[in-house]
Amino acid sequence: MRKAEIARKTAETDIRVEIALDGSGRYDNDTGVGFFDHMLDQLARHALIDMRVRASGDQHIDDHHTVEDVGIALGRALAEAVGAKRGITRYGSCMLVMDEALVRAALDISGRPFLVWKVEFPTEKIGSFDTQLVREFFTAFAMNSGITLHVERLDGVNSHHIAEAAFKAVARALRMALETDPRRADAVPSTKGTLSE
Repeated sequence: MRKAEIARKTAETDIRVEIALDGSGRYDNDTGVGFFDHMLDQLARHALIDMRVRASGDQHIDDHHTVEDVGIALGRALAEAVGAKRGITRYGSCMLVMDEALVRAALDISGRPFLVWKVEFPTEKIGSFDTQLVREFFTAFAMNSGITLHVERLDGVNSHHIAEAAFKAVARALRMALETDPRRADAVPSTKGTLSE
């Protein structure tokens, strides 16, 4: 199984991430940020990635550092677990509906990090969670995993539904991209013979 463990400790946060890419979507996430835990659970379940996240941070200030730093650690764990990318499908996409919300995600496990984010939220908060942090998480995740990621809201009026649809759409796209291509199981999916690390 493709697995990785990443520990990251700074003056602001203390984070440990364990993932298994060939899992069944089991999760055990505790960041101290309830809504964010719920989103990480969705990411694991729908990507079929086993995931355990433990994080503590300076939440007396706000949730920003915790959410961003989990994105950094999770991205690094994914990059380590996927390794040389031999045999992966590489590309994935998903159009995901959740009630009135519709979100499209497309990604390339290319080794070239980039984020195109076209998701607006009608409210600044989901409970006590700052909706700006959804983008912060995916920015940190994409930059540290080496994924080119596009996420776009096509419809939606409920911020919770939009955020959850975004996490689920990215998860489903990841699941597709990380799967082994049965016709090219030993090959790196690039005409160059390598994908940037």
